[in-house]
Amino acid sequence: MRQNLINVSVRQIRQLTPRVREYLLASSDGKRLPSYQAGAHVEVHFNLPESGPVVRHYSLIGGDLLVDDALDTYRIAVQREDRRRGSAFLHEHLEVGSALQISVPMNNFPIDRRGNKSLLIAGGIGITPIMAMLRSTTRRSADFECVYAGRTLAEMAYHEEVMQLAGQHGSIHESGAGNRLDFPALLSKQPASTIVYVCGPLSMVDAVRSAAQQLGWDNSRVRSELFTAGPTGDEVEFDVEIRKSGHVVRVGRDTTILDALTAAGLHPLHDCRRGECGLCPMTVVEADGPITHNDRYLSDEERASQRTLCICVSRIQGTRLVLEA
Repeated sequence: MRQNLINVSVRQIRQLTPRVREYLLASSDGKRLPSYQAGAHVEVHFNLPESGPVVRHYSLIGGDLLVDDALDTYRIAVQREDRRRGSAFLHEHLEVGSALQISVPMNNFPIDRRGNKSLLIAGGIGITPIMAMLRSTTRRSADFECVYAGRTLAEMAYHEEVMQLAGQHGSIHESGAGNRLDFPALLSKQPASTIVYVCGPLSMVDAVRSAAQQLGWDNSRVRSELFTAGPTGDEVEFDVEIRKSGHVVRVGRDTTILDALTAAGLHPLHDCRRGECGLCPMTVVEADGPITHNDRYLSDEERASQRTLCICVSRIQGTRLVLEA
């Protein structure tokens, strides 16, 4: 799937925590950037010198407290995950004036505006889309509650802004030393029409969904966006062959199969780039190593068969992968 990218430059940088840095990205031509709603994100496209093209997703925050960003500006926050990987490259190389390419905004995590109570739950850097939702609910005087969890206050970007916006409807939870949130207790206090929006690590998202199931909630009342774990450090380079066309493409340690194929001029179907939508799975013809499945779409049986994988997030621990196309 090809798309037109937008040229932007870094207008401002702000260090929020030791690991999180905020960037204001302005259109290079000074024109208005596409509009979006709370929960939206953009893809940031760049190249790592050693391994080639990389795409990372960052939520659009929208402004500072209730002051909206200028129409030619997007605001994102990047948490540094590893010294070699994409987020580290951005932290080390982006300066005011640096050029980037981004996608148009996409929204797989929209907030319902029909009047139901919104329970906003953020874990760590998952605060970024939740901040946009908090700005929206506060501005509309909607019924909401916001819970923000992190290991320590010093590691929680925007914690002061969260409490300024949420007031008595907000709470901060330091989860270090095993002090985990009691999600069944939190959900059990909610009105019957409450819709939960949760963004954070997989363990948090799963815990919220499990609590909702225990309480008999309909699945539609819990909406989530997942910030997947960073690289494990044992990724290896490998070659991907597309059986039908005969193309052979090298996939670097820091590059996804999807990004490598796209950079080589091939354009496989894809959408979310997070292993959630089910558009990019491809059939595995051969693999000389086990598949590491990082998706949220395939069934346990499909993963165990080792006959298919989501090329946007999954890879092999081997040297050669052959895919049907």
